[in-house]
Amino acid sequence: MAEKFDVIIVGAGPGGCSAAYSLAKMGFSVLMVERGKYPGAKNVMGGRMYTYALNRLIPDFWKEAPVERKVTREKLTLLSNKSSVTLDFHDEELLEPPNSFTILRARFDQWFANKAVEAGATLVTNIRVDDLLWKDKKITGIVAGTDKLEANVVIAADGAVSLMVEKAGLKEFETKEFAIGMKEIIELPEKVIDDRFNLASEEGAAQLFIGQCTRQIPGGAFVYTNRNSLSLGIVVYINQLIESKVEAYELMREFNSNPAIAKLIAGGKIVEYSTHVIPEASRTGLFTDGLLVVGDAAGLIVNSGITLRGMDMAIASGMAAAEAVKIAMGKNDFSKKSLSHYEYLLKNDFVLADMRTFKRSPEFLQNTRLYSLYPELVCKLFHRLAVVKGPKRRLFNELLEETRGKRVRMVLDLIRGLRAL
Repeated sequence: MAEKFDVIIVGAGPGGCSAAYSLAKMGFSVLMVERGKYPGAKNVMGGRMYTYALNRLIPDFWKEAPVERKVTREKLTLLSNKSSVTLDFHDEELLEPPNSFTILRARFDQWFANKAVEAGATLVTNIRVDDLLWKDKKITGIVAGTDKLEANVVIAADGAVSLMVEKAGLKEFETKEFAIGMKEIIELPEKVIDDRFNLASEEGAAQLFIGQCTRQIPGGAFVYTNRNSLSLGIVVYINQLIESKVEAYELMREFNSNPAIAKLIAGGKIVEYSTHVIPEASRTGLFTDGLLVVGDAAGLIVNSGITLRGMDMAIASGMAAAEAVKIAMGKNDFSKKSLSHYEYLLKNDFVLADMRTFKRSPEFLQNTRLYSLYPELVCKLFHRLAVVKGPKRRLFNELLEETRGKRVRMVLDLIRGLRAL
C-alpha cells in the first residue's frame, strides 16, 4: 500500500519551501521532494531577492538567513559599442526595512528548506519525480521510479518547464514564451568589491545593462554584488536568440570584455557557470483536481524592464497555496472547484495584481529599438555634450539632429512603454 501524506510538494525552491514551511506550521503532514542532491543544487536565478513576501512569512528573516548584501545602490547602464551612460540611484527609504538582498541560491535554499524541516516537513533529496498518480481522473500523488506516494494535494514547484504541469495537462510549453539566463559567479575580495562599486561594508549594488551587450537581441545583462563575489549574467529571449544565430556563450564573452564590465571583474576568478530558463510569458493553469501550481512552474514572474521578479512571487504563491490547502482540508474536498480558492488568494495579494499591471511588458520588451536605437542615442548625446572641439550647440539642437526621421517611431514607443511599464 502506498504511503500517504496530506501534501506532497515537488521541488524545494522558494515556492516549494514557502508552501512546505507554511503547511508544516499548520500541522499537516508534508513531503517535499527535490531532484538535486540538496536544495539549491539545481536552482538558478540572477541573484537578487525582494524581501516583501518572505518578510511576511518569517519576519526579519535576514537576521538569520544567509543573505549576501543589502542592495543600497540601483544602477542602470546603457551600452553602445564604444561608450556607456549610467544612472546611479540611491534612496535611504529602501534600506529600513531592506527592499532587497543579493543571495546565492545554493546557500539560501538549504536554509529555507531546513526551516521547513524544523517546522515539521519531511525533505527527500536526489529524487526525480516521473509522473503524477491518478485515481478517477483526479491527481492523488506522485510516481518516482517504482515508488508511488499518495497525497490529498500535490503542489508543483518544479520550475519553469514543469513536468508536473505537462503531466496534468495544464500547459504545452512553447519556445517563444521563454528567455534564457546565463550566469557566472566571479570571486573577488570583499574590499575590492566595496571599492569598485563605491559601497560600505555589507552594502550591495544591483546594476542592469541594456544595449550592445545583447547584440540588439531583446534582453539585458546584470551584475549583482555578493559578499566575496559578483553574480554576472545575460538574459535574452530564446526564440530571438535562435533566429539571430548567435551562440549564447559569445554574448557572455563579449559582455565580460566590454570596458564597462572588464574593469569591474578584473582579477576575478570564475567559480561557477550556469544557465536557467525564465518563463517570460508562460502563464499556466494554477490548479486542477488534486493539484496546485506555484512559482516559475505557474509562470508567476514579472519583468518591468528594471525589475525582474520571480522569487518573491514564488514565495507568496507558496503561502497562498498553503492557505488554499488548509481550507480544502477543512472541507475534505480537493476538487478543482475547491482548490480554485488559490486563485482568489493570489488575486487579492500582489502576485496576480502585479502580473495584470505589467501584462503588456513582455511584448513591449521585445522591441529591438530598446536595445539598439535608444542606448546609441543616449550615448551619442552625452558624447556631444562632453567633447569640446570648437563651437558647441544646445542640447535641443543635438537631439533634433540625432532623431531626424525617427521621431514618429519614438513617440509611439513612448506611448507603448508608458502603457506597459
